[in-house]
Amino acid sequence: MSVEQIKSAIEQLSFEERTELAAWLHGWQDDEWDEQIKRDVAAGKLDHILREVDEDIRAGRLREMP
Repeated sequence: MSVEQIKSAIEQLSFEERTELAAWLHGWQDDEWDEQIKRDVAAGKLDHILREVDEDIRAGRLREMP
């Protein structure tokens, strides 16, 4: 099935069905993001960022979020 066919099929869904599909797609994207983060952490790809955060905490360079 092509992307154009999928788009055409989605256009024929009811509002409720499109809402359900959007929620499912959003969750699916989150799952992929979560898995990528886990792989990056395990591979040490985020270690430099974590070190910077630790340094900022120790130096008192953090502020409250608005």
